[in-house]
Amino acid sequence: MSSAQLRFEDIKILEDKLQNAQPPEELHLRAKAQIERLARVAQSAGFSQEYDQTLRYLDWVVSLPWNKSSQEILSIDHAKKTMETNHYGLVQVKEKVMEYIAVASLKKSKGEKIKAPAFLLVGLVGTGKTTMAYSIAQALGRQFGRIPLGGMGDALQLRGKSKFYPDAEPGQIIKVLRRVGVNNPVILLDEIDRIAQEAKADIMGVLVELLDPEQNSKFLDYFVDFPVDLSQVLFITTANNISGIAQAVIDRLELIEMPSYSDEEKIIIGKNYLFQRAMFASGLSASDLTIQEDVWSLIVRPLGFDAGTRTLDRTINGICRKVAKLKVQGTNPKLILTKDNIREYLPNW
Repeated sequence: MSSAQLRFEDIKILEDKLQNAQPPEELHLRAKAQIERLARVAQSAGFSQEYDQTLRYLDWVVSLPWNKSSQEILSIDHAKKTMETNHYGLVQVKEKVMEYIAVASLKKSKGEKIKAPAFLLVGLVGTGKTTMAYSIAQALGRQFGRIPLGGMGDALQLRGKSKFYPDAEPGQIIKVLRRVGVNNPVILLDEIDRIAQEAKADIMGVLVELLDPEQNSKFLDYFVDFPVDLSQVLFITTANNISGIAQAVIDRLELIEMPSYSDEEKIIIGKNYLFQRAMFASGLSASDLTIQEDVWSLIVRPLGFDAGTRTLDRTINGICRKVAKLKVQGTNPKLILTKDNIREYLPNW
């Protein structure tokens, strides 16, 4: 097949995708005109930078979920069960999600649309901020996308770069929408307090537009060069503290504190959540390892107190890996951890 034939094949695919994508009428007409221009350019021999740039731009336009939404699960019981399965405690966060579901359900019954709120989960490392965002998406039956903001040094990473530049590409928001394939996902903006200092003012300005329900219905990505409706996106942001976040951004968020866990809470989380995951990850069966009740206090705090559960998770996984090694070697196929032998399996620093 000649290069000209390949080009016409590309154009035919674009035309079909444009019909299915159903972008706003103005953008549809603009894209249709550019496809017609592509057809004329395709008749010329040789390489054309204009052809490649226009083709790439149109491919993004026709691949975005302009009118495609996932069916949201507006069930308080389902949300409660999902979040209880994934997280112990965190009552305030769960209550906020169930309040949103209740309001959305009432408005839907009246045929009204609800603009999704934006949450800010604030807490120390390991308190479950990121995993809670996953749980919220699962509870609502929505697709999930994550954008790490820690160290981000250019607002164009969110806003995109004009298609007229050789290295142009959309911003992270548009990339997430294309990846999840719906216009109402949960998007996690992770670590918004750790943006690079030199770009903080510009990025905070973009965040104000993203997180404001009065503005994000017409979010402008410089690459797409057309307002994109983000009003159905549920934004969740996370931070260790709010000192590095612009007040204008905080004003547009519902702040929810993620508390530190007590030793008693960590024991429950370790026994009922982390231990089963670690056993599965290590390839162990339930009969391979038993941990006596009075041992958990030593597992929870082997080196002192920390606010979250990451150290606890590492400790439990480390124990399971040691037991997996013993099982493979055949030296100790069934192990019961007691106060007498637990020190052999805890980390040593």
